Amino acid sequence: MQHSNAYTYRFAATVTIVCSVLLASAATLLKPYQTQNELLDVRKNILASVGIKPEEGKTFSHKQVEKLYKENIKEFVIDDKGEVVDGITPGELDPKKDKNRFPLYEKQKDGQVESIVLPISGKGLWSTIYGYMALNTDCRTVIGVEFYKHGETPGLGSEISTSSFTGQYKGKKISDENGKLVSITIVKGKVKDSIADEDAWHYVDGISGATLTGRGINIFLEKDLKKYTPFFEKVLAQKEADNE
Repeated sequence: MQHSNAYTYRFAATVTIVCSVLLASAATLLKPYQTQNELLDVRKNILASVGIKPEEGKTFSHKQVEKLYKENIKEFVIDDKGEVVDGITPGELDPKKDKNRFPLYEKQKDGQVESIVLPISGKGLWSTIYGYMALNTDCRTVIGVEFYKHGETPGLGSEISTSSFTGQYKGKKISDENGKLVSITIVKGKVKDSIADEDAWHYVDGISGATLTGRGINIFLEKDLKKYTPFFEKVLAQKEADNE
């Protein structure tokens, strides 16, 4: 049986509309679950940056992530002068409106701060790279780094999220002995081949074939650390005052 062109067009239009409605409905219904999963992923990586990770070969359940996060992590927002902003949480920040406010996290135990965690993000080669860096309370020594979301080249730039790469940051220093920000630079090749031993505290080995990804991390890491420098200065000044 043959159909007219008008019938064919009506049929195609009906199928298109029905599919569009179904897709829009599915996206709306799944949005809360997607948001919750994204939040859990963020919290899992904040925990990982301070060394709270499951045993090798195992994973945390959603309930375990929520429990560990609540027990160990405190959330704050600071301004560009390093002052804590009351009445707002990191999740309530609007990137378009709150350009001079930054999320900050602390790992605490029995009310004592053990480490400071800050988000780091920026352009790699193909994508925006997201991660977290945890620092000792000296605001200088790295405890851990996690890169958890990106679209870099598999087998090359994507290696930034492996423990063999991120593990290099542990113990490195973001500032010199005088407190001046130096950041931590990914070199091309091996640190030992190009950097003097006394300066090696501020460098990590690069990934073969991922020079541009490493260059992107170097740029945004230094930029993000600068945002938190006023806060670091206040923390260290308070420490000195308490010790007098």
